[in-house]
Amino acid sequence: MATKIGILTGGGDCPGLNAVIRGVVKAAVGRGWEVVGIEDGFDGFLHPEKCRPLGLEEVRGILPRGGTILGTSNRGNPFAFPIMRDGKVELVDVSEEVCSRIDKLGLTALVVVGGDGSLKIAQEMMRRGVPIVGVPKTIDNDLMETDVTFGYNTALETATDALDKLHSTAESHHRVMVLEVMGRYAGWIALESGISGGADVILIPEIPYDIDRIRDAIIARCKRGRRFSVVVVAEGAYPKGGNRVLKEAAGGKSVVERLGGVGEALSRELGGVLEMDIRVTVLGHLQRGGTPSTFDRSVGSRFGVKAVELVEAGSFGQMVCLKGRHITSVPIEDAVRSLKLIDPAGEMVRHAEALGIMLGR
Repeated sequence: MATKIGILTGGGDCPGLNAVIRGVVKAAVGRGWEVVGIEDGFDGFLHPEKCRPLGLEEVRGILPRGGTILGTSNRGNPFAFPIMRDGKVELVDVSEEVCSRIDKLGLTALVVVGGDGSLKIAQEMMRRGVPIVGVPKTIDNDLMETDVTFGYNTALETATDALDKLHSTAESHHRVMVLEVMGRYAGWIALESGISGGADVILIPEIPYDIDRIRDAIIARCKRGRRFSVVVVAEGAYPKGGNRVLKEAAGGKSVVERLGGVGEALSRELGGVLEMDIRVTVLGHLQRGGTPSTFDRSVGSRFGVKAVELVEAGSFGQMVCLKGRHITSVPIEDAVRSLKLIDPAGEMVRHAEALGIMLGR
């Protein structure tokens, strides 16, 4: 039976997306199947011109490229699609229109490459009868049931490289250097890059921080002759009894709340309790861009092939995942039941503290 599958990339971009697309296309074409690329996530189904054939020529040379050749969107939820009415944003359900477009395209399966939000949408589309296979993508590494998501490794390398560079200027000027990294409600990037980059203080969302304990740790370093400190703070970190710092609340133009600004907020707090020069670097979208690492290229390519294998087996409603060194799959509903967060009493936290790193408590 001839098979025609669609593929889309949803949510925030990350390194390795093109490796997955290439893996899907090469594995599918090798089976004599057709592949349709859906541009800009689920939003592409609402615009016929955004659904285009993908063959070997279209994926040639994309393996080392960052981003996604299909484009992406974190506002394309067909069950809550934002439209402007009378100058206000209104969320409407366009899922029936999406399903109709899938039928018109003659798709026998859809590969959804995304994080927690995109895969929750995929789960709902499955309930509408769309045969879907998921691929876990996020630099935040916060999806359950997979050891790691692709994109995380490259983002981690970017953050660690930034810490290496900040160390020399912090030491030269006897400063406290604060590096704000992404991760939303999970502290994986902050914690692992902080360990790898030799940070003195790491603040993560899973452990609300005590500004007085941080002050004491920095002062203790100064007394030992270490007249500088490097602090890594995850964008979702917050003080005990306080709230997360937001760039934009949910609603209006932003469907979900936008985190950001904790680095500056922390700098102001530290400035009130320390007599030291404090500078802030916000790594921002540098973590999402650039050439994917060897690991992300490899695992992304293998994820793409596994997705095609699941389609071939009729194993819909499954998400590709990494367990140890093996690529396998789990039900999408298991992967999105909750976020994968750091255990404050877990091994990585204990090891960080054994290395003398202050975690804000």
